[in-house]
Amino acid sequence: MNAATQKLSLLGEAGLIEALLDQPDPPLEGARGTAVIAHPHPLFGGTMHNKVVQTLARAFVQCGWRAVRFNFRGVGASAGVYDEGRGELADMLAVVAQTAPADQPLALAGFSFGAFVTSHALAQTWADRPSAKVVLVGTAASRFAVAALPTEAHEAALVVHGEQDDTVPLSSVMDWARPQSLPVTVIPGGEHFFHGQLPLLKSLVMRHLRA
Repeated sequence: MNAATQKLSLLGEAGLIEALLDQPDPPLEGARGTAVIAHPHPLFGGTMHNKVVQTLARAFVQCGWRAVRFNFRGVGASAGVYDEGRGELADMLAVVAQTAPADQPLALAGFSFGAFVTSHALAQTWADRPSAKVVLVGTAASRFAVAALPTEAHEAALVVHGEQDDTVPLSSVMDWARPQSLPVTVIPGGEHFFHGQLPLLKSLVMRHLRA
C-alpha cells in the first residue's frame, strides 16, 4: 500500500500465513488498536491485495489504526489449501492472536467471502474480546452461512452493500440482516467491487471509525 508496508510471516494450523502490516504515518503513540482485514474468495482471485481490502486498510490507517491484511491458506505464500471457510476462520483467528495485542482495541473487517469469515471470527471472539469496530462489505450472504452478529456488536458494526451487486444480491444480505434488525448501508448503483465508488466506500468507513 505504501513504502512503509511491512511484510509479516505468521504461523497458522496449515503452516505459514503471509500478511502485511500498515501503520499510521507518522506512527502514533499508542495506535487506536489493530484492525484485521479478510479478503474475498480464494478460488476466484481473492487476495490481500484486492482493491476493496486495500481501501479498508487505508481507511483504518488514516483513522489511526494499525491495519493487518493476510492471505488465507493456499493464497500467495500462505500454506495449505482452500477449506470452505473452516480453515480460513482458523487463519483469521491465528492472525488476530499474533498481531493484535490483547490490551489494545481490536477491529475486524472483511470483504465478500472475507466478510463471511469475519462474521464467524466475531462470533467466536466476542465473549472474551469484544471488537471495538466491525466492518462487513459485500457480505457473501447468498453463498455462505454468515453468522448473526452479537446484539451488543450492532453499534460497533458497519455493513455496506452495493445496490446493484450481481455477485451477492442485496436481497440476500437484507434477508440475513432483517431478523437481527441490523442496519445495512446501501451504496446506490454500487456493484460488488465498487468500481468508481471506492472513495465513497472509504469515506463511509472512515465516518464509522470516527463516530
